[in-house]
Parts: sequence; C-alpha cells; structure tokens
Amino acid sequence: MTKFDGDSASVTLSVEEEPPDVPLGSLSFLPVLTPADGTAVGRVSAGRIGSVGPSLFSPPRYPRGNPQTRAFRKAFFAQATDQEWNDWRWQLRNRIRKLSQLEQMLVLSDEERAALTEGGSMLPVGVTPYYMSLISRDDPNQPLRRTVIPTTKEFHRSHGEADDPLGEDGHSPVPGLVHRYPDRVLLLVLDFCSTYCRYCTRSRVVGHGELIPNESRLNKALEYIAQTPAIRDVLLSGGDPLAMSEERLDWILTRLREIPHVEFVRIGTKMPAVLPQRITPQLCRVLRKFHPLWMSLHFVHPDECTPESQRACARLADAGIPLGSQTVLLKGVNDNVPTMKELVHRLLMMRVRPYYLYQCDPISGSSHFRTSVAKGLEIIEGLRGHTTGYAVPNYVIDAPGGGGKIPLQPNYVVGRDGDDLLLRNYEGKVFRYPDPVVS
Repeated sequence: MTKFDGDSASVTLSVEEEPPDVPLGSLSFLPVLTPADGTAVGRVSAGRIGSVGPSLFSPPRYPRGNPQTRAFRKAFFAQATDQEWNDWRWQLRNRIRKLSQLEQMLVLSDEERAALTEGGSMLPVGVTPYYMSLISRDDPNQPLRRTVIPTTKEFHRSHGEADDPLGEDGHSPVPGLVHRYPDRVLLLVLDFCSTYCRYCTRSRVVGHGELIPNESRLNKALEYIAQTPAIRDVLLSGGDPLAMSEERLDWILTRLREIPHVEFVRIGTKMPAVLPQRITPQLCRVLRKFHPLWMSLHFVHPDECTPESQRACARLADAGIPLGSQTVLLKGVNDNVPTMKELVHRLLMMRVRPYYLYQCDPISGSSHFRTSVAKGLEIIEGLRGHTTGYAVPNYVIDAPGGGGKIPLQPNYVVGRDGDDLLLRNYEGKVFRYPDPVVS
C-alpha cells in the first residue's frame, strides 16, 4: 500500500493496478482482443420479476444502453468507444480507485471521505466503470454503494471480529491453499478483484499483492493436491480467478485435470455482477473443455441483475456450466424478505440457482454489515413455502475458527404427541406425521 502524501485529491488508494500476469513456464500470454460486445446496459426496473419486459432476456445486439448508463459514460468516459466500454481489459484499466475520481462521480458523505483519506492499510478501493454506473451519485445508503465505497465504520473492531475469522491460515499447508474439509481444498489463485467488496472475508490479503499467480507458488499447491489422494474437489478462488487471462486459466485447469483423483472443479467469481464484459465467448470456449466444471457466482442485490449480467450468465449456462449464487446477508443491503425474494427470483430467471445465504463473517470492521441470525431465519421463513424451493438458498454460518459451514433452518418441528410428530408449515398450521417412537 502507498503512504498517503500530498493533496487528498491525488491520493491513490493502492499500488496494484492490474491483475498480475507473470508468464508460466514457456507459455506466451498474449492480450486477448475482445470485439465489441453489445449488451443492454442499465438496471432492471423495480417490481415483480414477472413484470420485466423482453429487453432483459432478449437484448438487442448493439444497444446504446439505458439513459442512466449513457449519462454516466458521457459525463466521465466520453472518449470511450462502445468497443472499449465492452472490453473487460479496458474496464480493468479504467477502474475508479482515486479519491479525485470518486469526488467527481459521487457526492461523498463525511464518513466516506474520511475513510478514503485515512484508509491506511485497509482493503483497497476499486470499482469498474460498469459497476460505478449502477451506483447512486447522491445516496450514500444505496445498497450497491454501501458494498463498494468505504466508510469510517470499517475502522471499528467489535467483539469477536478477527482478520482471519475462519481460520484459513491455520488450515494452509502451502501458501494460497486451504485444506479444511477432508475431500476438498480451496486454491487461492490470486488476490486481485476487479471490484472490492467492503465486507470481504479475505480483506487481510486481497488487493495487497501477497498472492501472485506465478508458476512457483501454483506448482507447490498443485503438487500438494496431486500428493493427497483424498482430495476430489478443488475450488478456485482468491481474489477473482476470472481476472486472469484465458491462457493462465487453461494452464491451471489443465494441470488439475491431469490429477486422477480430482473429480470436481469449481470457480468462485463475482465477475458476472461487477464486470460482465469478462464473460466472453473466448472464455467460455476455454471453460467448457474442463467439465464437470461448476461456478459459484456472487450476487447480493436485485440491482446487480442487469441485462449485461443476464447475458454473461446465459453464456456460461450455454457452455454447460451449472451456476449457483452465494449471497452474503448484509444489513441495509438485502436484509428483508421483499428484497431477497426479488433477488432470488431474478437469479432463477438468469439461470442461476440461489445456493448459499451466508451470515456475514465477523471480519475486522464488519459490524455495520452484520445482521442478527434471527433476521436470516426470518428471511428463510419468508421464502420457504412462499416461492419455489429452487429459490430458497441454504442459510449457513461459516463457523469462526475453521469449523466449516453450519446450516441453519427455522424450527418447523413443534414437538411430539405419542407416535405423531407435530410439524408447522409455512402458514403456521400444525400437521401430524406418523413417526412411531422405536423402543
């Protein structure tokens, strides 16, 4: 991290500028030239998913985008062509990272400005132009804005919070590899994200240049996996694995597929939400070579379910990749039944299965994002029976200290009456189920 010197308007929030691109072996990593990829721009209108018009699901090939995004581009990126705007590498190069940029684009609150000028070694700030176009200029409490623009609340460390609350470092046999469960590992391929979430579980390492996807480090992790036959499932995460080039992804996935006992590969990414331009036909051609391959996406609010995100998810699904969403429950962002119901409905229409609803991890400075567990159970109860079961995620707490994911459910078992089990349904009615007590 840089030391903040001089006028605040020139402060650079982090020294990392682009995802590291260190050659692996004899591979030549050439830039991927992405053609103009027209997608409809803007957010979906509010209301029920059934009311969404055909523009969401049948975007024109080369649309101009909605007025909000056009106005944003005209104001701040007037020189960008459609081809540049839809090029994911252009989006990365033009991320909003400086206080001077944010001052032009947002009316900063006192808490936001103080956090940006006094941030020190906190998680870096970085937002793609695309995602910034979805953020409210004037409202610091807008859900999407709260998730990517820091406030001074991040400086307050509450009881039970820790830099590594899940104990990942204690389950790391080699740098960047977490082996917590018997048959699966988490491979942190890099620490770069195109857009940094303020509630990030790995804020202790993400964005600080500690995990570089070079051949030496990755080989140690791959050798450990190859020498541990119990491992059948590998999750690629970070950072965001899709911030790497197609060539690098191909190299890593090829190496994993050469290990006989690795049956299952997953990729965790937020790109379809924050940089959907990354999901190119070239990327999908690479990924589809390595089936069975699954993908865990990260959506937290209905405003992220834009036509661009829909098209990105459609490309992945059409490539045969099952998609699941891992949503973090966040106070003031999605902590009510109507918002969560709208989110899960839109995800299903984008061919994404709501998979996990995470209780926000107790990372340092996250108390302003965490809800009570009772609120999470209330949301699950507000979904179960009131919408299709496919739309109801598993509500889990990732137990502090490395205990793993623990599922939570509302209590639908009322009790017993002789040989009958008394069960409560979604309407609050009690039903009997024959369940004789075995002596």
